[in-house]
Amino acid sequence: MTPAGRTKDTARPGGKPRIRIAGIGGPGLSGGRAVFAILGLMLAIGVADYFTGFEASFLVFYFLPVALAVTAFGWQSGALTALASVTVWLAGDFAAGAHYANRLVPWWNATIALGTYLVLIALLARLLATQREMEERIRQRTVALTDEIAERERLEKVILEISERERRNLGHDLHDGLGQHLTGTSLTGQVLVEKLQARDAEEAADAKRLVALIEDAIEQTRRLAKGLVLAEIERDGLPAALQELALASTEPSRVTCEFRCAGVRPLDESTTVHLYRIAQEAVSNALRHGKAQRIEIALAATDRGLTLTVWDNGTGLPPPAARGHGLGLRIMAHRATIVGAGFAIETPPDGGTLVTCRLPLPAPAS
Repeated sequence: MTPAGRTKDTARPGGKPRIRIAGIGGPGLSGGRAVFAILGLMLAIGVADYFTGFEASFLVFYFLPVALAVTAFGWQSGALTALASVTVWLAGDFAAGAHYANRLVPWWNATIALGTYLVLIALLARLLATQREMEERIRQRTVALTDEIAERERLEKVILEISERERRNLGHDLHDGLGQHLTGTSLTGQVLVEKLQARDAEEAADAKRLVALIEDAIEQTRRLAKGLVLAEIERDGLPAALQELALASTEPSRVTCEFRCAGVRPLDESTTVHLYRIAQEAVSNALRHGKAQRIEIALAATDRGLTLTVWDNGTGLPPPAARGHGLGLRIMAHRATIVGAGFAIETPPDGGTLVTCRLPLPAPAS
């Protein structure tokens, strides 16, 4: 068992322990150096005590090597050092010519001094033990918090993966289920229109308008399914998906949405999906909340990494108190954290909203 107040460095050649004074940084003292320091300090104080005469007491200074011994080797070594210090003190006083009316006086003084040292040694040893206990508790708590944070991040990532999978399932259901059903309904309505037109019925125009509405519903269903399934990401990568997002945002809303791209190399599917969702959420916020008339999506690669920006000329960010408990901004920031990107949302000087996501990328292999 390692004595109180020291730790062993088992990596040192020869297996010699290295003493680290508790609460003091740095590499610490080896066992031999600590002993040398204790003896040297005690002898130096003894010499100074001798030359100053027996009238001046140096007992308080003798506690320095005692405290060093307790810190480095434990209370047992501190007690031995205290006994040696009292012996050196008495020897110095006798050598300096001290005379006592009663022989028991120096022994009484020595006993009082030794008892005082032992009390101080006990207090110091307890203080060091408390410090070690606190350090160990902090270490254990730090490990527990680190594990908890890692587990929380893992669960959040799993939840997002489940959410993405459910999006895909919903997109497939819309495309293969509702989309096909609406297509069949449109064909049936078209047949009805042809029959009514063949009889010159007045209801033919109404039936034709109904078919047109159904075809609009089919187009909206396909657009929703495409945004959920993200087949274009798997096929053509992030730039093509963002270009499709810009087109899809322009057509139904009559909002000008443009996409610019420069020098982007392929990314892994997970990173691509998260970046696309960030852009999708930013565009959705600009259309629904910002009342924007112009949106610009930009994707650019530099030596430092990849930068995705979404700017709009809408009403800008509301004050924090008016943002409510919406999850959109937090989800975007969390998606950026998952892929290791920096995320920022701000109101630029010319108004509107600017969403920026910077992803550091490793240098391409030569």
